[in-house]
Amino acid sequence: MSEQKNFWYNTRTGEVEEGPQSLGTDRIGPFATRDEAARALEIVAARAKQWNDEDAADAQD
Repeated sequence: MSEQKNFWYNTRTGEVEEGPQSLGTDRIGPFATRDEAARALEIVAARAKQWNDEDAADAQD
């Protein structure tokens, strides 16, 4: 049985890591693919915007 690889984005170096290689405070992930990890900052920003929009909609109810 093969183990699925996970990828992480290192916020300190800006590099993608295969597996958790750096301190947890310096990385975002895990991501299923290297490409997703490379887009980590974009993905995090999009998720934060979605959550903020949902919170604003809930506040109006």
